[in-house]
Amino acid sequence: MRHKHGYRKLGRTSAHRQALLKNLSIALIRYGKIETGIFKAKELQSYIEKLITASKNSDFNTHRFIFSHLQNKIATKKLITEIAPKLANRNGGYTRVYRSRVRRGDSSTMAIIEFVE
Repeated sequence: MRHKHGYRKLGRTSAHRQALLKNLSIALIRYGKIETGIFKAKELQSYIEKLITASKNSDFNTHRFIFSHLQNKIATKKLITEIAPKLANRNGGYTRVYRSRVRRGDSSTMAIIEFVE
């Protein structure tokens, strides 16, 4: 049982899970809205909201911190210069997750995750 467990394993090793969240974060920053599985979306929501909260303070150390998590210069710059200033007056809840459809191949519940405007 996973009572009070901190995160979802998503059927992956820790390194694979970190790579997955990093790549989903980069895609979300790049496109603003992505469709993925419901559990991946919920994990991504927690991951990206921590990065947005950290990126509100836009100094050199923030750039280093965000880049250490994303490993992508373009996504880091876009997060700090474009996305974080739009969400600066919010105290959390920067993203929205809602269910979209059931995938035909394996009947998995899909979800759309997007930034709140």
